[in-house]
Amino acid sequence: MAPATLRLGPLLRYADSHTATIWIEADRPREAEVVCDSGAHGAARTWQIAGHHYAVVTVTGLRPGTGTPYRVLLDGQQVWPLPGSPFPPSTIHAPAEEPGALRVTFGSCRWAAPPADGHDPVGPDALDTLARKVADGTAARPDALLLLGDQVYADETSAATRTWLAKRRDLTEPPWDQVADYEEYAHLYYESWLDPEIRWLLSTVPSCMIFDDHDVIDDWNTSHAWRSDIRATPWWQERIVSGLTSYWVHQHLGNLTPAELATDPLYAAVRSTADGTEALRAFAARADTDPTSVRWSYRRDFGRVRLLMVDSRAARVLDEDARAILDPAEHDWLSQQAHPDGTFDHLLIGTSLPWLLPHAVHHAEEWSSALTRGERGLPWIPRGERLRQAADLEHWSAFRHSFDALAELLTRIAASPQAPATICVLSGDVHHAYTAEAHSSAHQPGSRLLQLTCSPIHNTVPSYMRLAFRIAWSAPGRLLGRALSRHGRVPPPRITWRRTGGPWFGNQLMTLTLRGRAAHLRLDQARGPGFRTPLDADLTGP
Repeated sequence: MAPATLRLGPLLRYADSHTATIWIEADRPREAEVVCDSGAHGAARTWQIAGHHYAVVTVTGLRPGTGTPYRVLLDGQQVWPLPGSPFPPSTIHAPAEEPGALRVTFGSCRWAAPPADGHDPVGPDALDTLARKVADGTAARPDALLLLGDQVYADETSAATRTWLAKRRDLTEPPWDQVADYEEYAHLYYESWLDPEIRWLLSTVPSCMIFDDHDVIDDWNTSHAWRSDIRATPWWQERIVSGLTSYWVHQHLGNLTPAELATDPLYAAVRSTADGTEALRAFAARADTDPTSVRWSYRRDFGRVRLLMVDSRAARVLDEDARAILDPAEHDWLSQQAHPDGTFDHLLIGTSLPWLLPHAVHHAEEWSSALTRGERGLPWIPRGERLRQAADLEHWSAFRHSFDALAELLTRIAASPQAPATICVLSGDVHHAYTAEAHSSAHQPGSRLLQLTCSPIHNTVPSYMRLAFRIAWSAPGRLLGRALSRHGRVPPPRITWRRTGGPWFGNQLMTLTLRGRAAHLRLDQARGPGFRTPLDADLTGP
């Protein structure tokens, strides 16, 4: 019998006091087992998508408040840890039933790092740096890692991937050096998640993920005009179906709890057939044409901390007379899950796109949207659309109804009798980090309402864009933005906000430490072998 091989993983995706899920890809149909030193155990048969073999193993019997190393076996052969691994054993840390401090590390936008002996043109990878520091004991292990979009770049491939693509097909034909199908998406995940530091980190820290545009294509679902244009291309259908299929396999399944996995009809259908490819592709095609047929958003509770990860890409309504970043059912779900019921002290809203932007950018986005809607007459409509697409003006503020609806929801929660201590909107995308705080004259808050933005993990921003972001946060930038809003006949927003920190540029991660009703925030920037920490501050207290 040929030796079993672990092609990708293991990824520790979910962990509570008694159960965990481990995601893996095997080389062929296999029986996958996870065996813990404590006696906790899980097993699952692999299932097949597009010639690849995956399993999500639910581990039961964990002991609250303990950490237990684990091994992965395929058909009884141990395939993890790797022989001679320089890293500590991968461990499942089951939280105590009455947990203490919770450390949540988050960021977005990660190009795969080149091999260790290769030149890295964008500087050290913040996740690689974190992995090394956690492995050598000089940094605390996060309790959860939130990856807020652009886990892979389907439209900006590396030189190594372009070489690999050129062996498969002619790169002078659409979609050129971007990925075209499921196999090429799978290659992106190999390139990113087989990085030794990342592979070990994801094997020992539970992770929650949500997509952003580059997981599919830059500016995915910017507008109705954008979507009409791209659907007219001959290569888009395969791209979007493969993108959503690969996201379901590699990211979405791990976002689900064991109870949700056990009752998911598509997951059951895929596992019950010899090859689940067609069932999953049909689901992905339906999800693209009818976003209401699927909910990519999800909820996780970590003790008295509630996390709501919100899809701000696929759930959009793009008709100009009803533009919304969340369709009505999605917003209703968010409202219900965020309702303060006394069971959580902190509410985290994970959305790849920042809710509160630099003021000049915010006003420019709502201005371009107003022009395209016809507020300044017919001649301005195509100008507004060209501006929107050229300048990537498609965040929450470009969907004014959604911006106001989220503001109303969060300020109402902040003023409620059972208000959490903090409401933190966690975002990435904009290739810099900053903190901002919102205020409303309509409600007396009991919570601090904060925008915490951190990106990139491993990417770059040109110097001209750094200057543009600095200007956007400045007083002159705010005045310019207000003038644009007046030209677009846009009413003032219902809330005000001020920047409280930043902008910071570089490859970076933020970490929230939450204990009781206290919150602490740290920003770490990768510098050589370690971190520089420009922000280390309490968010609550006197």
